[in-house]
Amino acid sequence: MSQPEKRYLILAEGKSGDPHYGKTARGVLRYSPHPTVAVLDSERAGETENGIPVVGTVNDALCFNPTTALVGVATQGGRFPPAWRELLRSCVAKGLDVENGLHEFLTDDTELVELAERHGVELRDLRKPPADLNVPTGENLELDARIVLTVGSDCAIGKMTVSLELDREARERGLRSVFVPTGQTGIAIAGWGISVDAVVSDFLAGAAERLVVDGAGRGDLLWVEGQGALLHPAYSGVTLGLMHGSAPHAYVLCHEAGATAIEGYPDHPIPPLGELVDLHERASLTARPARVACIALNTRALGEDEARAAVAEAEEETGLPADDPVRFGAARLLDAVMQSIELRTGAVRAET
Repeated sequence: MSQPEKRYLILAEGKSGDPHYGKTARGVLRYSPHPTVAVLDSERAGETENGIPVVGTVNDALCFNPTTALVGVATQGGRFPPAWRELLRSCVAKGLDVENGLHEFLTDDTELVELAERHGVELRDLRKPPADLNVPTGENLELDARIVLTVGSDCAIGKMTVSLELDREARERGLRSVFVPTGQTGIAIAGWGISVDAVVSDFLAGAAERLVVDGAGRGDLLWVEGQGALLHPAYSGVTLGLMHGSAPHAYVLCHEAGATAIEGYPDHPIPPLGELVDLHERASLTARPARVACIALNTRALGEDEARAAVAEAEEETGLPADDPVRFGAARLLDAVMQSIELRTGAVRAET
């Protein structure tokens, strides 16, 4: 079912040019089916971001006829800085729905809720999990769908992007492919999903199971957006919960070319890719052991020749197909995934 079209005003105050803290804004700009008509960042007013005008105030954006203001940044602790309160109130007062992916929920703010009711707009907290989550039931193992999970050597290296690029390539080939969102940016792009980092840990695998069950109602080939990293000293739990709850048939291992340690944790080295392949395969759900089908490299920090050399090195090291799906296209990686899952499970159906 198609979503009613929105026209986004992305709120990216001070972060519109930041690839890390502004990644929600960047993801929506690149992948959302809904147009972004303006980006709000008073530090860059008058510039453009991917061809979209950057404005300094909500009033300045109204000439572009937005319908929805989207919080497009991550903040320390997932909470709104004090200055954002007035920004959010201004959006509501101008009749804009507001979508929020931070851990601090708009719908818990009595003043903002009352203001939204008065102006007839909707507040949507993308990270608020369903209230009825539980542990897995085993339904994840009975689905008539093929499930692929992106995993990584670190956080914030492109697992969502790789999933979206592979989904796009698969749909262009006529496959009944579905991107399964597990974080706030993916939910903003796809219009459904569960932000698993906001789920009680006991129910994380159950949330992942529900996501693939819902995804199987939408298509046959599911690309589950990965979160965290098994190596990460802070965020390994969410990764294991996704691995066991989604019960994938295959993994796509993501890695930022040249990275040698976990970002922010220099005493936690990243082992060779071959060891990472083995780690993820051994940590799979025993009822459905999954294999790594290919390596997706993020080569954004490298020149063209260096990027191609990094791809070749990853292939030689692991014996698996490798590529950068953003830079060079997702075709080779999709071929590798399809070969892996078809050998293990049978063919994926094409669109009829």
